[in-house]
Amino acid sequence: MPDVSTQIRDLSRSTVSWFQAYWLQIIIALAIAVAIVSALYALRGLGARLCRKERGRGDWRTIVGRAITKTTNYFIIMVAIRAVDGYAQTPPMLDKLVTFLFTLAAVMQGAIWAREFILGAIEHKTSAEHFKGEAIINAMGLIRLLVSVVVFAVAAVVLLDNIGVNVTGLVAGLGVGGIAIGLAAQGIFADLFAALAIIFDRPFSKGDQISFDNSSGTIEAIGLKSTRIRAYTGELRIISNKNLLDKEILNVSGRDHIRLPFTIGVAYETPPETLARIPGILTELVEAEGGKAARAGFESFGASSLDFSLLVDVPGKDWGVAHPLRDRLMVAVVQRFAQEGISIPYPTQTTFTAAPDGKLIMPYPSPTSSDDDARAL
Repeated sequence: MPDVSTQIRDLSRSTVSWFQAYWLQIIIALAIAVAIVSALYALRGLGARLCRKERGRGDWRTIVGRAITKTTNYFIIMVAIRAVDGYAQTPPMLDKLVTFLFTLAAVMQGAIWAREFILGAIEHKTSAEHFKGEAIINAMGLIRLLVSVVVFAVAAVVLLDNIGVNVTGLVAGLGVGGIAIGLAAQGIFADLFAALAIIFDRPFSKGDQISFDNSSGTIEAIGLKSTRIRAYTGELRIISNKNLLDKEILNVSGRDHIRLPFTIGVAYETPPETLARIPGILTELVEAEGGKAARAGFESFGASSLDFSLLVDVPGKDWGVAHPLRDRLMVAVVQRFAQEGISIPYPTQTTFTAAPDGKLIMPYPSPTSSDDDARAL
């Protein structure tokens, strides 16, 4: 196998001979290459104009423009050289060198574009309407690092494979190393991926009120490892992202109405025709207060009353509106029932006493003959 000095000497001789034989084609090719370089620089300038501040980083035009501006000078020059390489009748050795350098430029430039589009897609997803992207701002540095490592590792493998290197062992080694790292830091990665799931799937965002497990509170911060929740009782609860997503989460802030349940008992002595009018009365009172009666009707025979169920839907999610409406509705029901002569009983009990023979004993003394005589007098 010839040494490097011999290869360089042969390349120099073939290059000089090539210049002498094809100088006109070389000049024309050089002019074409300059035109291609100028066009690519103009295209890169167009990409810079697409990156307008008012559009935001998550806008697709900004993402495309930012990717175009990442086009390197090395790639632009190699594209121009590769484009005119065949026209200028390049010597075989020089052609192989150009091919290698172009492959290197193309693979690295492809990795840079891929990284920008992946990061741009993440920013586009997290800047969607009604999403507060504070967590992604903190996570973006780590996400950029992870994406860069993966993309450029793939680019390196592709490049080595294109130049004839057997990459099977390298890929296997990277796989084993990735598995070892994953097992060593599986807890950290589990919480990290859970954080990304929260960011992308958006079960909740900062400021939302949620209930999970036996706890409730307001989301104060979403981090890479944990989420901070301010409980209604005042304390700050910190729960890992993985454990939080393993639980059933009720996003109270996502509700479109608040349902208020009532159970209203009326006396058994209430006339049947009055009982039949009670559902209509309750519906009328609810609508007068600005709510919607989801259900107003008989529920059950209670121990001391006939129980009616009333479910009231209050539009919106503001308890500051629902609580006062509940108070006003309670007063309105009491007032209307008083006007209609409908009694709301309290729990009562009647005790009966029996003699050993089973006969009921009156709870007060029986009248005697002396008592009758006294009343006669």
